[in-house]
Order: sequence, then C-alpha cells, then structure tokens
Amino acid sequence: MPAAGAPLNTATLHRFHSAMNSGDPETVAKAIDEFVAPDVHFHAPVPMGATGAEALKRVWEVLLRAFPDIHVAVEETITEGDKVVSRNTVTGTHRGEYQGLPPTGKTVTYNEIFIFRFTDGRITEIRGIVDVLAQLRQLGALPS
Repeated sequence: MPAAGAPLNTATLHRFHSAMNSGDPETVAKAIDEFVAPDVHFHAPVPMGATGAEALKRVWEVLLRAFPDIHVAVEETITEGDKVVSRNTVTGTHRGEYQGLPPTGKTVTYNEIFIFRFTDGRITEIRGIVDVLAQLRQLGALPS
C-alpha cells in the first residue's frame, strides 16, 4: 500500500520540475525555497562553498546561464514510501560558459536519474546520477 503522502510527493515533484523548466532564475529560486528543505542533503557534485538548498540554487544558476533553454522532460516516476524516483531526459542549447567551455551553440541531450526523499511535503534528500560524459562529448570537450 502506498504511503499517505506518496501521491502528494509525486505531484510536488512535478510542480518542482515545471518551475525548473521556466527558464527564469527567480522562478527556480522561489520553487527551491518552496519545495526543498533549507538543509536538504544533496548527494551530487555541487559547487564548493555551498550546502543544502543554496547548493541546489547555485547548480541551477550555472545551468540556466549555460543552457538558457534547458528543459527537463520527466520520462517516468516511481514512488515508494517517502521517495520519488525521476528518470529524465534533459535538453538545452549551450549559450553560456559551462565547465570552462565557452558557448558552442550546440544542443545537448542527456539522461539523469534522481531519487528525492520527502519529509512533511518537502524534499529533504536528493541523490542523482547525471550523464555528464554524454553532455561533454556533445559539447566537443571530449572525443566521441
């Protein structure tokens, strides 16, 4: 039997992804404040000097500068207990500096999987795997 908050957690994650797809840094920051606990445990490579929700905001600042048209397409979600798994396809056009690379104008498509743990309707833990290798190959930073 699903946990009582499972459908609500899935709906919250979909609202969170919708805000991420807005392309607006202010909307993204507000969504992080609304849906993510300030002390979220973020288990993914993040900018040094930041933790919790602030680290997540910095990640999105970098992504939106580099890929202003970034779009996260949720391919499937799986909900169990207090966790929601999201398998996504990400697309974007490289229009700003990213990982030391000047803008190339190239479009990238890569996959990611994230596990979100919820407590009282907010995201309190994030574990993610992003196919950065595919991303960097498409940008020409690594050989195909």
